[in-house]
Amino acid sequence: MTTKRLRILLLVCSTRPGALGPDVGRWLTETLAPGAEALGADLVPLAIGDLHLPFLDEEEHPSTGVHQHEHTRRWSRIVEDADGFVFVTPEYNYGMPATLKNALDYLGPEWAWKPVGFVSYGHTSAGTRAVQHAKQVVTTLRLVPLGSTVAIRIADAMREDRFAPEARHADAAGGMLAELVRVSRALAPLRERGHADAVEGPLPGSYARRLGPDDAPEVTVLQRCCWVEEALANDTLAIPPLHESPDDVRAWLADWHTTGLWRDGRLLGMVRTRRTGADLHIGRLAVAPDLRGLGVGRWLLRQAEEAGKGCRRVVLFTGAASHRNLTLYQGQGYVPLPGAQEDGVVSLAKAVPA
Repeated sequence: MTTKRLRILLLVCSTRPGALGPDVGRWLTETLAPGAEALGADLVPLAIGDLHLPFLDEEEHPSTGVHQHEHTRRWSRIVEDADGFVFVTPEYNYGMPATLKNALDYLGPEWAWKPVGFVSYGHTSAGTRAVQHAKQVVTTLRLVPLGSTVAIRIADAMREDRFAPEARHADAAGGMLAELVRVSRALAPLRERGHADAVEGPLPGSYARRLGPDDAPEVTVLQRCCWVEEALANDTLAIPPLHESPDDVRAWLADWHTTGLWRDGRLLGMVRTRRTGADLHIGRLAVAPDLRGLGVGRWLLRQAEEAGKGCRRVVLFTGAASHRNLTLYQGQGYVPLPGAQEDGVVSLAKAVPA
């Protein structure tokens, strides 16, 4: 699970001319902005009418992810990029607007494992029946509705024809956002497992994906856990992974192709690769100390070697006294290079089959 900033879509669902929805949406965005910044979230206001979605006109089932029309593809990208949603909805005849139902029906996997909060408005029921109606639909799409909601009775929120909710409404909105952020971060591992670039890992429930700069905090922690043992074995603290700050790690994550193995939001292991001329360099092979001996290191090494197609050889190095590492690498066909040991470091290589 990364610590990247979350992207929260605030969707105003009414398209009726003169509707109150845009005023509610503006109030909500202004009210939540300070809290969103403190929680590490970006708010993205959007009016459903600006999507220009006709009634569902796609031939393929939404679960396939096959979208023929540009309006669908655009909507798919918007929803895919979001980490959570707030639907600002009126109540029409005991239910949600057809515009919201239609927008939900267009997509499938893009919605899965993301939290959704509701800000409803109406007369007698303050829009709460629309929320109950919508929850039946969103749970089918594997959206996760929050317990916190904001329900605004229009008569209580109007001041001389101006929308001006009470302080309790702002407090409720702040509580909803805080819950949405917590749930979104908790659900991140489920979302990541469903990404196209995620592959099944060697341990039950684990998956691998490419790491990026946003993963620097987790990588920093893993490095320090793993290289303490190397420092003790080689009787030196002059090991770069022990001294790198998150900013240092963020910088090299942008330059190296790094694969991370995850389970339930925990980074279990990683390895990085980079081509230099005819050589593929492999480095920073790390496995959480409590998971050693389960084949994770060998699996990560094989994943890294896949990037060596077209190269002449694969090159890596380890500490001269890191006997566990040397046993692993030599068992996988690596041999020390001539004059390989220098300053307590051994370089090894393996030819890439033609």
